[in-house]
Amino acid sequence: MRKAGTKLYDLVDCQSQKAVMSEMVTIISLLDSESIMDPFQSVYQDIVRLFNGEYPGYRASNTRYHNLEHTTMVTLATVRLIHGSVRGGFTFKPESVLLGLLAALFHDSGLIQTKQDRKGTGAKYTIGHEKRSVGFMRKNLGKKDFTRQQMDDCAQLIKCTNLEIDVADISFRSEEIENLGKIVGSADLLAQMADRNYLEKLILLFKEFEEAGIPGFDSEEALLEKTEGFYQNVTRKRLINNFDDISSNMANHFKYRWDIDRDLYAESIENNIKYLKSILSSGKKSRQFYQQHLKRGGIDERKRLSRNRYALFKD
Repeated sequence: MRKAGTKLYDLVDCQSQKAVMSEMVTIISLLDSESIMDPFQSVYQDIVRLFNGEYPGYRASNTRYHNLEHTTMVTLATVRLIHGSVRGGFTFKPESVLLGLLAALFHDSGLIQTKQDRKGTGAKYTIGHEKRSVGFMRKNLGKKDFTRQQMDDCAQLIKCTNLEIDVADISFRSEEIENLGKIVGSADLLAQMADRNYLEKLILLFKEFEEAGIPGFDSEEALLEKTEGFYQNVTRKRLINNFDDISSNMANHFKYRWDIDRDLYAESIENNIKYLKSILSSGKKSRQFYQQHLKRGGIDERKRLSRNRYALFKD
């Protein structure tokens, strides 16, 4: 048993693509799904090229919250939850595991602009970007050895990351694909809210919301102050009710992969919310106040340094 103080971010360097890929390969092997390795890594490299501006016809990603790191973290959370669910009694064929991972990789590709799209940033597509993600998925997989049915299934899985869609309204081909949809949708929420720098990154998310014209958030501070309510009234209800609490199987992953008998995602989310509540209940709220209490990852400093670059993207 590892020491009780082990945190989620102690296990894998999430800012290292090499480390993240190595861990995903390990878990795929634990799932006896080595047969999917080549197609998975092929699409993974395409997604890396897409976000880095190296995919023909597309600009580099310029949304700083929904970036490549977010996509890889959702994909890692997806394969972890698939593994935990299998240990909890679920069954997934290797080709189905592949579809779940591909859905995670493609789920925010709709936020990438084409070379011809020079207005604003990809954040303007926030509302409804899942449809654009499905379009890019079909374009990419259509050039590879994937069937129409596989692409249709992947499209249904991507829909599960749309908070405006009730999973009960999605028509799945099978119970296996439906369960994968619940896993992908859960992983998208877990990966974000368990991020060690989640609270700091909300400042970046506000910029995306602002450009997209999403109502209800007049400032970065307002977004922070509404985050606990979002967790209680949206995230938890979606995880438990819409996705049938399939995320509870994450504890199985840590038990059988790391010999840790705890759900590190749940703990990390709880710690983030607890810290947010502590700073909201003390001191006078102001931009300077939040800057003093949210310093992880140097995100606020990088935000200031990149302000001019962001302005250039918007021209």
